[in-house]
Amino acid sequence: MKEVIFETCGMPHDVLKLVESEAPEPKAHEVQIKVVARNINPSDIMFVRGMYGITAKLPSSAGFEASGVVSKSDEAGKIPVGTRVMFTAIGTWREYLCVPASLVIPIPEGMSDEIACQAFVNPMTAYGMIEKSGLKSGDWLLVTAGASAFGKFAIQMAKAKGIKVACTVRQDSQKKYLKELGADLVINTETEKLQKVIAAECGEGVSIVFDAVGGVLGGKALASLKAGGKMMVFGLLSLENIPLNSGLLIFKNLSVEGFWLTTWMESMDDTQRKSAFKSVFSFLMNADSKVDVGETFPLEKFAEAITAYETQGRNGKILLMS
Repeated sequence: MKEVIFETCGMPHDVLKLVESEAPEPKAHEVQIKVVARNINPSDIMFVRGMYGITAKLPSSAGFEASGVVSKSDEAGKIPVGTRVMFTAIGTWREYLCVPASLVIPIPEGMSDEIACQAFVNPMTAYGMIEKSGLKSGDWLLVTAGASAFGKFAIQMAKAKGIKVACTVRQDSQKKYLKELGADLVINTETEKLQKVIAAECGEGVSIVFDAVGGVLGGKALASLKAGGKMMVFGLLSLENIPLNSGLLIFKNLSVEGFWLTTWMESMDDTQRKSAFKSVFSFLMNADSKVDVGETFPLEKFAEAITAYETQGRNGKILLMS
């Protein structure tokens, strides 16, 4: 089988390579999956660079999220051969992968592989953060990196609950599209002052911030919170820590907390998890929901896919297909 691996951590273009390997054989509790589609997330790149919360056991394949077809069933036959599934695992940038049968999710009827391969990490994170935030109809939410896949899901899910959404971008060309998705306010932080716009449009400030960027922008987003507000941090696209203003935290009674999807999912029981998946899948299958695909590349053209992923102002997910 073909797989994309790295033997040392570093910049993807420098360390990733395509190799031929033996297809893995499933253990009794596992299914073998022929992988069909994988999307490229920021976490994938951070993992390759050795900067993610999970440390790679080298050599390793890249990628965490994918969809495919069961090619060999588990010993108990829980997931039959031919079942289309979505799943998360370490190292999805390969043609075959073995995953515990209990961890794969059958793809709902009518959902394409292009949607299924991005149906877990970003939409589930958006759903989980909205649920955990306690936001109510009429509250203001600020989303940094609003044009990201997560941002687009968060905008749509929040609007469905009557939450007002402000978001940041770095390209004016992204403004119109995000407003069409439901954003009430889109701020280009390259040309506009975030705090000034928030103060003019959101009164005392926003109730919650979802921050994926960190750095200087994260600090400005924190200052855009109203008294008693909360920043939920789930990414670090800038690769720079947020410069926390102690005075703001003290005198405005602000709080900052992290959010990691894995931890949130582990905190729920089976009933709660099933309810979360049902809600997210219903959203993804809704004809009015928009799930963007930018470009697709065959697995062997992973380098071109990464270049497309790195393009500024890109709209839509970059997928690796088999």
